[in-house]
Amino acid sequence: MAVPPLDRSPDPAGLRHSWLLDVLLGLLVLVALPLAIVAIPNTLSVVADLLPGEFDQIGLSRTHGLALPALMLTVPLAAVVLRRMKVAHLLVAGLALVAVADAAGGYASSELVVGVVRVLRGVGGGLIIPATLVAVWDRAPVLRGLWAGVLGVSLLEAQAFALWPLVDVTSWKVTLQPYPMVTGVALALAAAYLMVWRLAGRRPAPAPDAGEGGRLLLAAVPAAGIAVVAVSTATAGWGVVPVILLAGLAIAGLLVLGSVGRGESRTHAYTMVAVGVVLLPSAAQVTLVEMGGLGGPGLRGLWGPFGVAAVFAIAAGVGVRMFAKGVGRVLAPLGLLAMVVGLCSVRLVVPSADGLVLAVPFTLLAVGATVAVTATLGEVGVGAAAFGLSLCFTGVLAGYLLGTGVQMWMLGGVSSRQELVDSFVGALHWWSLLGGFLLVGVIVLAAVMGRRSSREEASPSEGEPAGVAVAVGAGRGSEAVAEERVRTWGSAVPEGSPARKEEREEEGQDEPGGSVPAVPPQAPSPEDDEPS
Repeated sequence: MAVPPLDRSPDPAGLRHSWLLDVLLGLLVLVALPLAIVAIPNTLSVVADLLPGEFDQIGLSRTHGLALPALMLTVPLAAVVLRRMKVAHLLVAGLALVAVADAAGGYASSELVVGVVRVLRGVGGGLIIPATLVAVWDRAPVLRGLWAGVLGVSLLEAQAFALWPLVDVTSWKVTLQPYPMVTGVALALAAAYLMVWRLAGRRPAPAPDAGEGGRLLLAAVPAAGIAVVAVSTATAGWGVVPVILLAGLAIAGLLVLGSVGRGESRTHAYTMVAVGVVLLPSAAQVTLVEMGGLGGPGLRGLWGPFGVAAVFAIAAGVGVRMFAKGVGRVLAPLGLLAMVVGLCSVRLVVPSADGLVLAVPFTLLAVGATVAVTATLGEVGVGAAAFGLSLCFTGVLAGYLLGTGVQMWMLGGVSSRQELVDSFVGALHWWSLLGGFLLVGVIVLAAVMGRRSSREEASPSEGEPAGVAVAVGAGRGSEAVAEERVRTWGSAVPEGSPARKEEREEEGQDEPGGSVPAVPPQAPSPEDDEPS
């Protein structure tokens, strides 16, 4: 006799600590994610006057810029490591590396030590970013929206946060340890999260499957190539045209790599490339143009607009995640269009003497990026999300390269301070124009490829059962597509699958007292076949 399995009650310890895990994760996202991204900007030139005479300022500045290549190479590898390593352990490891880099930064006495410190900080940040994403993936829905909002705000304000500790400093080593107290707080939160996670029963976080692992390793290839190009352009002193061409080729290569996949996975990859290329490089140039030395209000006048943008961006991320699920193909282009409008407003209002009007471009850029990222994250699985994240930070370096090429073009032949200011503003306006066209191109590309994927999904290949297409679509992480296929080709859904169970419940076949046990029909007796 078939006996149904007993329903086990949820682990009381896990339920008791679930809310505490969510609170700790939310605090970690708010503290650790900006801490990881603030390592990206290269700010050594700001304190060049404080460097000892025996240091080569140009060489040391190149070495200081190694944090971003290290970070973007670590992100895809860390996502692969999460298949074998617990996310709580990876969070602690990443923050521990950042703490070690902070401590070692105080003892930097050579270019080699500076390079090691910056690489350690980049690797630590590269561990933290995908670990926080995976940690919040299947927790309370508000956390994924919070993560996307903090990511957008961190990319927008990274340059300003990197410059803030350098105001009126007396030691150049502050650039190597900008926020040691924040690092300590984040490490304590990660340790508390690890303890509560163990008490809650060590529930495993989702991780990319074996198939996604190959794509993630593939994402490390262009990251390494672009890193080599960036270092070589800074070392060999390449001209304007080669730098711009190489940056354009790098962005095109990232979009081609983002086409590896189907449906919503492509849309998410394109979105992450666009956000990476445009958001941080644009905000960094606006921040530099608005510094007090160039006639702007300085950092003090930017915190108000940054605060407004942060509030709206986080609210937008949480709102999209909570109330607008399954509409990624609609909201993603709208978010990117908001970024286009933000870049147009940059051309209109920058430079600004008071800074308050900058709340308009900052808010449009941050909210647009957050909406686009949150919407597409809701349509993909964790592996595709990590893949897009890898492309995003490689896109940041490609955007920096393109912005640097534009600045080199505009700054050529400058002979006075006013010409320098005008050239920086002109470079920002040209960059905003290029960034706007890039975003529009990504929107068109995503629409064309999305329509193509829809046609492929609507017509299964010849000889392929419709049920197989349903399984493929569901495995891709899009619940909406899978449910639509169940409604369209429902006859092919396996009898024991959850989707089939929901169908039977809707039809009233699985209601209490109405279910029919799965008992095989009685076999005919051999005597029945004997002649009477």
